[in-house]
Amino acid sequence: MTKATLTSDEDLLHLMLQGDEEAFVTLFRKRQGAIYRFALQMTGSEATAEDVVQEVFMALLHSGSRFDPQKGALLSFLYGIARNQVMRRLERDRPFVQYALPETEDDRMLEGSLIETRDPLLDLSKNELIDGVRQAVLGLPQHYREAVVLCDLHEMSYAESAQVLGCAVGTIRSRLHRARGMLLERLRSRADSESSSINAPVVRSIYELS
Repeated sequence: MTKATLTSDEDLLHLMLQGDEEAFVTLFRKRQGAIYRFALQMTGSEATAEDVVQEVFMALLHSGSRFDPQKGALLSFLYGIARNQVMRRLERDRPFVQYALPETEDDRMLEGSLIETRDPLLDLSKNELIDGVRQAVLGLPQHYREAVVLCDLHEMSYAESAQVLGCAVGTIRSRLHRARGMLLERLRSRADSESSSINAPVVRSIYELS
């Protein structure tokens, strides 16, 4: 079996731990985007997200042997490492947390895909909605923000999210329900139109960066 035919993260990790540099590069390219987006959505800082990606894969190099496939997928293991890094950084940089995500080229492409006509008023409405969702998510308490980011933005199951956060599935359900309610309350206060259409799929589509 060649690396070109490998699709399993676990296979790549196994080769990586045996010293296969190409397997590490393949795994990094495959999963770094998801880890970056998670860290960015949790912190609102591009620089922090980049640092978290580097720390996660350095940790994988040093302690990847601790991964137990019986406990879940490797991606969940990576999210768990990223979450620990994010928590440390948020605690350390608490007075300096950035609460507005910088605009990226991906954001501009996304905004274009959401807009079917070049109506300036519609453009303004979409931009305000995107900004409002970002700020609302970043403004959530950390344990609620984690639930939204993992379940709604990264589309992880309750079980997978519970593994990453080290809590019960019921806790994830409860946090997500409360977090969605808080998001809707915050967005409702900003919206001029009926806000019932602002739901998890809409939040996810706005945050989609891939």
